[in-house]
Amino acid sequence: MDLLKQFLDFFLHLQEHLHELTREYGKWVYGILFTIIFCETGLVVTPFLPGDSLLFAVGALAADPASGLNVWIASLIIFVAAILGDTVNYSIGKYAGEKLAAKFPRIIKQKHLDTTNEFFEKYGGKTIILARFVPIVRTFAPFVAGSGAMNYRKFMFFNVIGAFLWVVTIIPAGWFFGNIPIVKENFELVVIGIIVVSVLPMVYEIWKANHVKKRELATRREAVGDEEA
Repeated sequence: MDLLKQFLDFFLHLQEHLHELTREYGKWVYGILFTIIFCETGLVVTPFLPGDSLLFAVGALAADPASGLNVWIASLIIFVAAILGDTVNYSIGKYAGEKLAAKFPRIIKQKHLDTTNEFFEKYGGKTIILARFVPIVRTFAPFVAGSGAMNYRKFMFFNVIGAFLWVVTIIPAGWFFGNIPIVKENFELVVIGIIVVSVLPMVYEIWKANHVKKRELATRREAVGDEEA
């Protein structure tokens, strides 16, 4: 329980904790950022790590010259970590996807795989780009692409484009808006808002899939009823 509280505190006060890490570890903070982003995108078992909110916090903190965080270096490191993370996740999915899903069903949840498959069915390869902006799907998309034998060159093209758009969209947003007084004073609410907005596409896809299944089930029941009549 204490670990959960610490995680939530870190998650909701990212800017403050990131500032503390920068003061305490100096340039090593770039390694910490690399590790978090790499694990969040590269390991299918860590979809809970901060992604969008961390990038926003990085932009907001880097806008303060006294922070010691260079926005260009941080952006480049996050960009590289995101590409490498997806690449590793793709490889894991390609060579061990089915085995891992069967062996660890509580960690690699079928509902997350189904939701990601819904994205692939609707958007095709562009899912790799769109998934960058959707928590959980961001972690599972490269894994599903690998296990589904998506062409590697095609995957890498979308991988690089998606990572680039992710970085150049959210970090500048943090840079320009993160230090506005009302945003700075309510940063935890902003973090929650970012998460909610990011999750909405996934919630919609889940709702849509369930709605379609219910409609198909109702249609089958009606057909059976007509045959019996």
